[in-house]
Order: sequence, then C-alpha cells, then structure tokens
Amino acid sequence: MARILTLTLNPALDLSIGLERLVPGEVNRTRETHLEAAGKGVNVARVLVALGHEVTVSGFLGADNDGPFLRAFEALGVEDAFLRVPGETRINAKLAEADGRVTDINGPGATIDQGAWQRLLAWLDARLANPERRPAAVVIAGSLPPGLSPAGLAELIAHLRADGLPVWVDTSGEALGQAIEARPTAVKPNEHELADWAGHSLEGFEARLKAALRLYAVGVEEALISAGPAGVLWVSGRGAWQAVPPQLEVASTVGAGDTLLAALLHGVIEGHTPEQTLRLATALSAESVRHLGVGNPRASDFPHLQQQTRVRRLNDVDASAGGAIA
Repeated sequence: MARILTLTLNPALDLSIGLERLVPGEVNRTRETHLEAAGKGVNVARVLVALGHEVTVSGFLGADNDGPFLRAFEALGVEDAFLRVPGETRINAKLAEADGRVTDINGPGATIDQGAWQRLLAWLDARLANPERRPAAVVIAGSLPPGLSPAGLAELIAHLRADGLPVWVDTSGEALGQAIEARPTAVKPNEHELADWAGHSLEGFEARLKAALRLYAVGVEEALISAGPAGVLWVSGRGAWQAVPPQLEVASTVGAGDTLLAALLHGVIEGHTPEQTLRLATALSAESVRHLGVGNPRASDFPHLQQQTRVRRLNDVDASAGGAIA
C-alpha cells in the first residue's frame, strides 16, 4: 500500500443533522445529529486508511478548537501534520432530509495570512525532499479559506507537479478553473461543478461525456465526473468509462464524492484494472449514501453492491485529437 498526503486547506467540524423534512421558520425535530472532524481531505483520508494506505493529513486548523481533530486523527491512525493558526476551525451544518435532499450551511473558515501559507509551503518542500516520507500522491480537496486565492492554489499544484508528484484535486468554482489550468493529474467535479467550468448547462449523458473529454484534452489525466444516481464518468488514458451504482435508499450524500475520489485513487495506485477500479469506487460511494459519513469497504454486503454496479467501457480517447475514438 502507498503513502498518501491529503491537504485540507479549509477543514470544518461538520454538524450533520438528519430530519424528516426541513420546515423553515418552524421548530424542527431531528432524527439524529453527529459532530465530526471533517473537511473533504479528511474524509478522503478516512477512506484511504480503510483501504489500507498510510496517510498524512495536513492543511490549516484553528488552534482554539482542534480537540475533535486530534481525537479523530488518533483514532484513524494518520499522521497529523496540520499547521495550527490562531482562532477556531469553522463549523458547517449539513441538514439531511428523508428524501435525500441535503442543505449545507458553511462558514467561511479562518483567514490564512501569507506567513501561514509560506510555513505550509516550506513544510511541503521539506517533506518532498525526504525520500523516506515522500508521498506517492497528494490529494488537495475542499474550498479555499479567506486569504488564499485560486491563483495560489494553482501555483501550489504546478509546484507539486513540477516535483513529479501526482496531484488529485476536488474543489469548485473559480478555484476549480484555476486548478485545471495548472494541469493536476486528476480532478473530480460533480455535474454542476463541471457545468460551471464548461460555461453551459450539461443536460444528459452525452453533454457530460463531451465535457469530460474536454477536461482530458486540456491535460487532466484522470477526469472523474460524479452525477449522483446517473452514475460516474471516468476519462483517462485507459479510455472513457461509465459506471451506474445500484439503487439504494439515500440517507445522506455527504461524503459520497470524497469516497469516490479516494477509492479511484486507490485503484489507480494499486494498478487494478479500469473496470475493477471504477466498480469499487462507484460501489463504495453508493454504500456511503446509506448513512452519514464516508463509504465502508467492510460493510457486510459490499461485495453484493459491487456485483450490482454496472460498468462499461465507452471508447478510447486521444488527448491530441481533443475527443474520442470510437
């Protein structure tokens, strides 16, 4: 198994609230509540550890409320390399209704000044220069905190790529656009984030496939698109692939995308076949929607979920041609 570094620049304490139906302006009774140290990179780390990898987590944490993160990292068995900054890590509320609708209420995060940013960059350079601690891949996931610009994220990606590291990115908005220009190894937008990048709505499978092929053509080696129950598109040098998950009762979609990215990275690093890789990643992402949190590869029925996941190869792709070869 591999040594992997996840960077969560804007982590959060996630307050997940399950309720039958959200009625604004009224008293709402919850079915369950759960407070967890989170952030997309932390969620990715949870999945990678469950799949057997050695994980280091880093980014920025508020020094005043890092206790839940300390306990979570100890329980996970990951190396805590987060830089502490003054103040508190934000708290995000996720309201999950019985019909699967999720309402996110996210804080902006602690402001990161240039001093803290340079400390993180110096730590990264030292880690990459150490052959015994150098990761096999870096995952940068989540939003940017105040004080960090999309251009700064792009510079970080370009710096890591110039050092020869695979860089997998999951972000959105302007940060996603700038990240793509820096040519990361992989990006994982959902269908809405992909539409924002493409500059137009993506109605239907063919439109999403065309946009995914465009991502690959501009230099993203692994273009991974999640579209909920409509399934997953994966375009890479291995061809264009589609997976459709089994139909499951949805309790929460929080963590499904993080699970998908982590499991696909696992398959790529381990050298599994494209079909095996996409089947496991899609099935594990589907497993996660049945409950709060990320997917559990040790779920008793997980082998059955993999069997129920439909995977097919669509065609070969050619980056130089900017499209597909039938």
